[in-house]
Amino acid sequence: MTDRLALHRLATAACFGALALGLTACSTFSGAARIDSALKIGPPRTIEAALAGDGDPASAPSAAPERTATLIAAAPADTATDASPQSAEPVAASSAPDESLAQARETTTDVQPEAYDPWERWNTTTFDFNRRLDKYVLKPVAKGYNFVVPDEVQIMMANGFDNISFVPRVINNLLQGKVKGAGREVARFLINSTAGVGGLFDPAKDVFGVLKSREDFGQTLCVYGMEPGRYVIVPFLEPLTIRDGIGKAVDSLMDPLSYFLPLIWDRLAMKVGDIVNERSLNLDLFQGFEESVVDMYSAVRHAYLQRRERLCRE
Repeated sequence: MTDRLALHRLATAACFGALALGLTACSTFSGAARIDSALKIGPPRTIEAALAGDGDPASAPSAAPERTATLIAAAPADTATDASPQSAEPVAASSAPDESLAQARETTTDVQPEAYDPWERWNTTTFDFNRRLDKYVLKPVAKGYNFVVPDEVQIMMANGFDNISFVPRVINNLLQGKVKGAGREVARFLINSTAGVGGLFDPAKDVFGVLKSREDFGQTLCVYGMEPGRYVIVPFLEPLTIRDGIGKAVDSLMDPLSYFLPLIWDRLAMKVGDIVNERSLNLDLFQGFEESVVDMYSAVRHAYLQRRERLCRE
């Protein structure tokens, strides 16, 4: 009888020991999983700086440091008094896990659009077509154009095209409630159209410090809650999402050139001239980007989606 009672006690103690060991192991694994996921979230953001060469403040690379989730364990409580940690430093450290996980969740939101590419097969095929078109047609034409036309004239042409297209930026600023941005665009147009010789020069920025605001209808749709939709690449066009494609179509309807140049061939000639001029101004940028990336499709997709996501948040 005594042996049986001792055996029951030993079995009970073994069960409690196994339960405690299991709970400890689960807690350790859970903590390790949280730390591992927090540290691995977010790809490097070095491609975006190469693509966002449009000169506006919103497209400049962010100066914020890289988000790294550093989890700091709080000091255990004093076992003698069962009180909180004695020094102020561990108390401050105890809030670090919540803050780091919040940053990790924010980073996850930033990169989530990149993974949503259900049309990747179509997109990669069209992307390769556009690259060949650029390599064998647009780039040689831009090189010849760059050889004939001085850089100063090219910059003047770019300023002129940009000055003409101020109407969509004004309207989209107003639709987004950015009254100051709309005022800046009107001021820039008036200054550059007069003192800038029809917009060929940019004294609004160079002399008066009035910077451009690149607001488009795609950003307006984002402000009103429309999701970006699927990422898509169309022949002869830059990367888009469904939302940005709708925005581009609406912006083209607000373009003053569509009223001053009612014939489609005239507008097409102006657009081709703008594209060739812009490609010529960015020959070195594109060349450096092509030589520095291995997977061009993924790099362009990542840079585009990250930039559009950031512009929508601003």
